[in-house]
This record gives sequence, C-alpha cells and structure tokens, in this order.
Amino acid sequence: MNNGQVPNGANFRSEVPKDTRKAKGKAGEEAAARFLIEAGYRIVETNWRCRSGEIDIIAVLEDMYIFVEVRSRTGSHQYGTALESVNHRKINQVRQTAAVYLQDRHLGNRQIRFDVMGVLLPTVNWSEGPIEIKHIENAF
Repeated sequence: MNNGQVPNGANFRSEVPKDTRKAKGKAGEEAAARFLIEAGYRIVETNWRCRSGEIDIIAVLEDMYIFVEVRSRTGSHQYGTALESVNHRKINQVRQTAAVYLQDRHLGNRQIRFDVMGVLLPTVNWSEGPIEIKHIENAF
C-alpha cells in the first residue's frame, strides 16, 4: 500500500500512447483523403512505404501527381499547428520517398506537387470527423 503517495521512479510523461497516436493519424488521413476526393482528386495510394520513408497520400489531379503529407492535431494549438510541425527533415524525407515512387512506377516525366494538409480533430471522439482541414498546395 502506498498511502496515496507517488511511487519512487514513477514516470509521468504526458506522451500519447503509440496506438493512440496511430489511431489519431489514421483518422486525420482518412478525413484528408475524403476532402481530396470531394475536391476532385483521385487517390492512387495511401501510406505508401519504401526504405526512405512513407507518403501519407498520393493523389492525381488531371495529369499531376500530388504527394500529400497529412498532419493531425487534437484540441488547441498549444504546441503549434499541425502545419507548423512539418520540418526540413520531413520535407527531405517526403521528397526522397516521392522520387523512389516515381522511379518505381516509371513516372519520371510527370508533373508533381507536394502538398501539406493539417487536420484538426475533436479532442475526444475523432470519429465525429474533423473540426477543420487546411490544405496547402505546393507547400514545398
């Protein structure tokens, strides 16, 4: 019995469990894909992976291939917006992964674009749908 005291060595980091982060990311990516479909995009791939990384959504609009990085957040902008979380390391990783995709699919002469989508989800029930979606075309 610990009499309500905090045990020695207790770890009280405010990290979100990995499975919860994945579920939130999946909810955000699904909302982003629906948004793109409603805007006339054709979704070609989701969560395409290779050695250099992963691309959340690969879509086509007319003859252009669009590589989309989706960032999801819940609640407030206390730690910055979803869009602000895309750093130079992530930009380089998405570019490298897109190059692998284009080479793998023999799509070297296609027009391409890199978009970022920020999805703000409800704090509690993500299945209710997004509160807000921001789509930045040609983000990098």
